[in-house]
Amino acid sequence: MIKVAVTGAAGRMGSGIVRKITEQDDMEVVAAIEIPNTPLEGKDIGIQAGIDELGVPITGSENLEKTLKETQPDVLVDFTIANAAAQTIQTATKCGVNIVVGTTGFSQEQVEANAKAVKDNNVKAVITSNFSIGVNVFLQLLKDLTPILSDYDIEIIEAHHNQKEDAPSGTAVTALENIAEALGRDSKEVAVYGREGHVGKRTKQEIGVHSIRGGDIVGDHTVLYVGDGERLEIKHMAHKRAVFISGVIRAIRYIPNAEKGKVSGMADVLGFN
Repeated sequence: MIKVAVTGAAGRMGSGIVRKITEQDDMEVVAAIEIPNTPLEGKDIGIQAGIDELGVPITGSENLEKTLKETQPDVLVDFTIANAAAQTIQTATKCGVNIVVGTTGFSQEQVEANAKAVKDNNVKAVITSNFSIGVNVFLQLLKDLTPILSDYDIEIIEAHHNQKEDAPSGTAVTALENIAEALGRDSKEVAVYGREGHVGKRTKQEIGVHSIRGGDIVGDHTVLYVGDGERLEIKHMAHKRAVFISGVIRAIRYIPNAEKGKVSGMADVLGFN
């Protein structure tokens, strides 16, 4: 039985993950963590998630280390915000707890600190911008397709709900990095985020990245390969958050076989690497 702790447990993704874990025969929720000094503290996460009582009280993240030591989870799952997740990763790895993280918006400094914490504490980790199986097939297609269409203009468009705080999305950033790597370019040097004013002619080197925010869009990602007289679009659309949660479950099951001290991604989970 894989014992799982969930941070952001009362949020939309957290509650969905809790519900999905309870449907599995090989895993259980042993800890539920929320924001510091949460008014939900002490309430049963099962009731909060809209299912039967689980006997797992919600605890505040200010007591994370204590909670992890008391409950001894095998894996901690985090879908929160970058600054909180970065601290959670430091604490969890120090406690020897493996991690599955879907939080986006990490700074480069935080990405490096996350990887260092995993390595220094010799734990297992899956950290990815998107747990959707379809999105990760989409990202793999970009790696394979881009060298073939290297002389085409390439643009990335992503759309999400109006509550998403970071832009571009983590998945769009990953798409950019995959495309740039396939072209032998530095993503930081070739990315152009939106366009405004008299920007001049488009260069062959640049890769446009555009963000749309509105309504309840779960997550759309499109890559345009535009040549003379034709255009190829590679698109993924998420209809509901359940697609991400299914990927989380697969990642949790992958953790026992993951390499210690390494940050794995969904490509590892799905066997692409």
